[in-house]
Amino acid sequence: MNTRRSNRTLTIIAMIMGVVATIIIMNVFYTMITHNHFRSGQDILAYKGDDGTKETTVKASRGTIYDRNGEVIATDENTYSIIVYLNEDRKGLNETPAYVSDFDKTSKLLSEKLGMKAEDIKTILENAKAKGAYQTELGTKGKNLSASVKESIEALQLPGIEFTQTVERKYPNSYFVSTLIGYAQYDEEQKAITGRMGLEETLNKYLTGKDGKTTSQKDKNGNTLPGTTFVEAYKEDGNDVYLTIDQNVQLALESLMKKTMKFSGKVNKAWVLAVEVETGKILGWSSYPSFDLNTRNDLKQYIDNNSTFIYEPGSVMKGVTYSSVLDVGKYPYNQKYTANVFYFSTTQDGKIVRVNSAENALGTIWDAEHHSMGTLTFDKGFARSSNIAICELLTNHITPEIYREYIDKFGFLKPVDTPFVKNEAGNINFNYPIEKLSTGFGQSINVTALQMVQAYTAIFNDGKMMRPYVVDRIEDGNSHKVIEQYEPQSVGTPIKKETSDYVKKLMGLVVNDPDGTGQVFKMDDVDVIAKTGTGQISTSTGYMDGRWIMSVMAAAPADDPKIMMYYAFEGGDYTNFSREYFKDAMREALIAQGITGSSNDANSTKKTNNYAEYTMPSLVNHSLDYAKNKLSGMKVEKVIIGNGDNIISQYPDGGESIISNQNIFLMSDGTKITMPDMSGWTMKDITAFWKLTGIEIQMEGSGSVYKQSVKKGQAINADSEIKVQLK
Repeated sequence: MNTRRSNRTLTIIAMIMGVVATIIIMNVFYTMITHNHFRSGQDILAYKGDDGTKETTVKASRGTIYDRNGEVIATDENTYSIIVYLNEDRKGLNETPAYVSDFDKTSKLLSEKLGMKAEDIKTILENAKAKGAYQTELGTKGKNLSASVKESIEALQLPGIEFTQTVERKYPNSYFVSTLIGYAQYDEEQKAITGRMGLEETLNKYLTGKDGKTTSQKDKNGNTLPGTTFVEAYKEDGNDVYLTIDQNVQLALESLMKKTMKFSGKVNKAWVLAVEVETGKILGWSSYPSFDLNTRNDLKQYIDNNSTFIYEPGSVMKGVTYSSVLDVGKYPYNQKYTANVFYFSTTQDGKIVRVNSAENALGTIWDAEHHSMGTLTFDKGFARSSNIAICELLTNHITPEIYREYIDKFGFLKPVDTPFVKNEAGNINFNYPIEKLSTGFGQSINVTALQMVQAYTAIFNDGKMMRPYVVDRIEDGNSHKVIEQYEPQSVGTPIKKETSDYVKKLMGLVVNDPDGTGQVFKMDDVDVIAKTGTGQISTSTGYMDGRWIMSVMAAAPADDPKIMMYYAFEGGDYTNFSREYFKDAMREALIAQGITGSSNDANSTKKTNNYAEYTMPSLVNHSLDYAKNKLSGMKVEKVIIGNGDNIISQYPDGGESIISNQNIFLMSDGTKITMPDMSGWTMKDITAFWKLTGIEIQMEGSGSVYKQSVKKGQAINADSEIKVQLK
């Protein structure tokens, strides 16, 4: 190695570094002394502000709330307001004007974007200029502009026109799960959109993001100098929440509630829940009076009738009472009782007994409207909703105390453990004989609809009681990684399967027996089981005259319930309302699960009791013959799209669960697509077809398709105009 050459090289490098350092130091001192940039000669004080830096907060977005199919329920939307700068001292880099100098041109171009008259804009600018204003705004039409309008104005490159950004919480469907969702709005103290009630409030820590921050150099007017922005902290958007709510089911429930509230019986409140029996997933949740989530002008009192309103449930409670007698093995299968007035008293040891006359009685209980039904079996008593049957069961076959234990087993009198949903515990009066007997037919006990639904999951689900829940999962707003997943959860087995089976049989009598109270809820396309209820409204001074709570708990298919729906309203008449409203909503829930088609579909008029669940095979890149063979053993409807021989896409995806009667869509590699017969299709089916083909389908109404504008077999493409009507 040549040591002398190496030393010479190091010396040269050191000299070069010294020269560079000297130039940098001279440049700094020159700039400090002369206030001019050494290379460009520009006056830096013309650009530099007081401290030379500008901090900017980068607002994080609040997480979006979706339904189970990815439809937006609540989301942030950026809006923009125009700021017009007028001060002629406001300059940009290289002394370019950063103010409006040409009022005529600016007014004309802005008028075309804002829907304002050019002369009105010019007047605003001239008046502000005359007053010596540094800047001005353009009124309401210059505020809350969409991103597309903002971008179209920026494309005009008008000097002096800038924007301020605001964020609003938007709810695309306005009246949609309103009392459950609640709302969020901007909080001045926290400087962020914050949940105020409902899920927006209880999920606030998940939905709220973390703002970022940038620093940059600024000129004397506060404008950012190009190329000087540095990111101090990146923003972290809030997490997204996916609910178990199904948009199609929910829309049907909203329709049911609106029609119920217009009923002539002077209804002042109504509520309904649609739930998957085996999982507890809540598919639909509606409570009225409701409110517009966006304006909230009609939000006078925030009460969710499903979770926070407690009331006496009436005869729907009889399903729980019969369950308790059956479960302890004391049910009088072949015995009869006299279904007229029930006089009762007590023995010396406190046992409640039936007596023959009012003279020896502590109290009297009647069936509805004081009707005498004669001699009945207890099965018949359930079908006819006899209060006397309940009294007989609680005095001669079990004790009220045993029934009281089952009230606890079924989860009453304590809040339901539904994540993120605030709900009440309810209460019971169980001291006097009249209270102990009347709890059996739904008086002297106050419950919530959420408790009632949870209890009946056990009756419909072979004795296993499922926790109702509405939040399916929470995903990271940036990576979309699932951070919280909520699964079906059993919260007890209050009754045996044999008990469940027999109560379901009794509920079948309610709908199908000639004397059953629920005959009006019978449906053409699926067998339904139900228990009806009509209860007086309790007040601090007794029961209210002329006001009732009418309710029905129903499930289908009858032999293996998959969907349950609990519907109730408070009004002055419980006899003349149309049960078709309820049946339409129930049908929509069944359609959403693929359990039945529309009653308007000629192919779906057969009773749907045979339910089966399968796993969808992966069929992409396979032949059509292969696909048909793989699906041959499944009772599903195959919709082949295109005239090709091979599958290029499918819906649902491979590995997903599918059920009998569900539409399965297979997109082939053919070049010709013809219009299918969409009769009985749901919104979900139409959306699947749309996504696979790229052919837009215009939908009117809700429910299932009964009319289409393009005939079956006609060639269609992306330019085709297709309209379908649903009901």
